[in-house]
Amino acid sequence: MNTLNQAKQLQERTKKFAVRIVKAFASLPRDEAARIIGRQFLRSGTSLAANYRAACRARSAPDFISKISVVAEEADETLSWFELLVEAELIKVNLVRSLMKECEELLKIFSASLATAKRNR
Repeated sequence: MNTLNQAKQLQERTKKFAVRIVKAFASLPRDEAARIIGRQFLRSGTSLAANYRAACRARSAPDFISKISVVAEEADETLSWFELLVEAELIKVNLVRSLMKECEELLKIFSASLATAKRNR
């Protein structure tokens, strides 16, 4: 499989992840804490897909490094909000376990991509 196909597949994967984030957000309780934390979770989780799409259109290696760094940061931030939502008992872990696992996998992918891009600079 070539790099272009891998990038397209990862774009689709991050888009599906974003859709699942939207659905998880919609299932949150309607109280103030869930609303405030949930919006941060929604923002970081959905921006991961948009920022990866932008990284795929980077014009140079430094531009790619900058953009893929943002993607990794958003994945890590989303994981942090996941943990807070679960520990504050605003969402049940069994409802989002697979989504959290996907977030962890995406974080590993983007962190490795960032490290490779920096090494090959």
